[in-house]
Amino acid sequence: MNTGVQNFQSFYGFKNTQMGNSGFYYEPRCKRQVISCFSPLKALNFTVLHEPQWSKQSLFSFNPLKKQDNGKFEVGFLKKVERRQKLLSVSVKSVMDVSKVAEKDEVAVGKSKGVYDAIVIGSGIGGLVAATQLAVKGAKVLVLEKYVIPGGSSGFYERDGYTFDVGSSVMFGFSDKGNLNLITQALAAVGCKMEVIPDPTTVHFHLPNSFSVQVHREYNDFVSELTSKFPHEKEGILKFYDVCWKIFNALNSLELKSLEEPLYLFGQFFKKPVECLTLAYYLPQNAGTIARNFIKDPEVLSFIDAECFIVSTVNALQTPMINASMVLCDRHFGGINYPVGGVGGIAKSLAKGLVDYGSEILYKANVTSIIIDNEKAVGVKLSDGREFFAKTVISNATRWDTFGKLLKKQDLPKEEENFQKVYVKAPSFLSIHMGVKAEVLPLDTDCHHFVLEDDWKNLEEPYGSVFLSIPTILDSSLAPKGRHILHIFTTSSIEDWQGLSTKDYEAKKELIADKIICRLEQKLFPGLKSSIEFKEVGTPKTHRRYLARDSGTYGPMPRSVPKGLLGMPFNTTAISGLYCVGDSCFPGQGVIAVAFSGVMCAHRVAADVGLEKKAPVLDAGLLGVLGWLRSLA
Repeated sequence: MNTGVQNFQSFYGFKNTQMGNSGFYYEPRCKRQVISCFSPLKALNFTVLHEPQWSKQSLFSFNPLKKQDNGKFEVGFLKKVERRQKLLSVSVKSVMDVSKVAEKDEVAVGKSKGVYDAIVIGSGIGGLVAATQLAVKGAKVLVLEKYVIPGGSSGFYERDGYTFDVGSSVMFGFSDKGNLNLITQALAAVGCKMEVIPDPTTVHFHLPNSFSVQVHREYNDFVSELTSKFPHEKEGILKFYDVCWKIFNALNSLELKSLEEPLYLFGQFFKKPVECLTLAYYLPQNAGTIARNFIKDPEVLSFIDAECFIVSTVNALQTPMINASMVLCDRHFGGINYPVGGVGGIAKSLAKGLVDYGSEILYKANVTSIIIDNEKAVGVKLSDGREFFAKTVISNATRWDTFGKLLKKQDLPKEEENFQKVYVKAPSFLSIHMGVKAEVLPLDTDCHHFVLEDDWKNLEEPYGSVFLSIPTILDSSLAPKGRHILHIFTTSSIEDWQGLSTKDYEAKKELIADKIICRLEQKLFPGLKSSIEFKEVGTPKTHRRYLARDSGTYGPMPRSVPKGLLGMPFNTTAISGLYCVGDSCFPGQGVIAVAFSGVMCAHRVAADVGLEKKAPVLDAGLLGVLGWLRSLA
């Protein structure tokens, strides 16, 4: 069966990775900055394995592995650059190749010493944030990752001198201020820092009726451009975004922890009652409804739909107002900041920090079932028969994978039945990764583009709208000299790719990819097709196989107009000891959202294993109330 990516050694492939290569790094259009608020890192000791045993158990072979002490290396990513100079180059052979690092000998042979505080299934951003937050609190955590590197949809792969981000290159939560800079906080918690490059434009919209608008980093520049195109709706536009800021500022003022932990929740309410009541008021509301209170022009409302579609893959009427506000304001408050070396460095840093704090991560560890004993989750079983046990189990898989596969012998809990009545699996994506000659792009090209040329009705249709990232606009070290990366993706359903022969499957990939590339050539970059030097196409089947996501879905999508976030489950589940984290939990899809989910999950689990204060009576009452609220959705 062909799964969509040519020679998938490249998708998440392994070669020497450099966090920056002075041989082909040029100063981008904007200054670099470092997200850091702690002292320089000390040299770290770790073990590098040479000639790994790539058997069925891979790194976990019982055969002895050759080791080398590399304590002399200083890791921690890039130090602050005061002037133009060479970037620190870090080779995976010495430091960054996490698949060749033996975290613990007892784990390498599949025998743990005692029970863990938590086992995390999957190493997406949500799972890694939960794991590292727990490790910092003193928990003993084991992360089990099916693939050979961490990151999931925020991973990377290398091919022919290019470093490709698997998923989005639009990085929220990576600033140095506020409480919603959750990626920065997660890295800092484990002593890591990454150099980032500010993006001056979040996205450049190319929309029907020749409507074009740039979402500038500076909020005033953005609203000035937008209202200049719709002067008759200026007041309504400003009022809508003012509500977004009201919600964002309330959320950004709070210490973010678990909404399922009553001591924290009541403490925040007494400290910030107005902010908490503001969030409670908007919790059941959607962005489209709020927008229609102020805006009447259908084209402006369609633009708000496009804004929300980038956030949630649905229109504004189906996008919770809190979700929309987080993204539509954080892009101006903290800004979009791209990590030097690529998005994959975030997960690698978190994984390394996890190990530095005494916890463990296993790669090529395919969890096939969650072990239940006396109606409590107590461990997991891998495809090779190994079993690991813990006080708690955290699933970073989708809820469909968690309750439909990992718990396939269990009756579906009532709350999961309710969840699946309200939400369905969002579509997957067709993705195209390309390497092109740099001269095909104008010098003033923005990093991110959203293209919907003809009809607003095609916004949510398969292949209707196209999102394009060109991360080499910001970080030229990701590609060979004189080349750019284009990462193109558009919604696609797995049903569209079923039942095809290998020949027909490959032909269909090429046909659809060619049509999309032609659209971009006509709209943005004349001569694009002739400039292509590398191209790789992935389908929903690709994402299903290599990201272990049911149908390749990128998260839940409401069946109809939802009541804001009321129907979205939190981290706890109906099964004692089992928690969920990631994009099918509150607050939903997106890097900042799944990081928030990880922070909340870690706090709730820490309370349940005795690492945080806990009030059992209040717990039961709060969880009951939250369950009742979800039933209203």
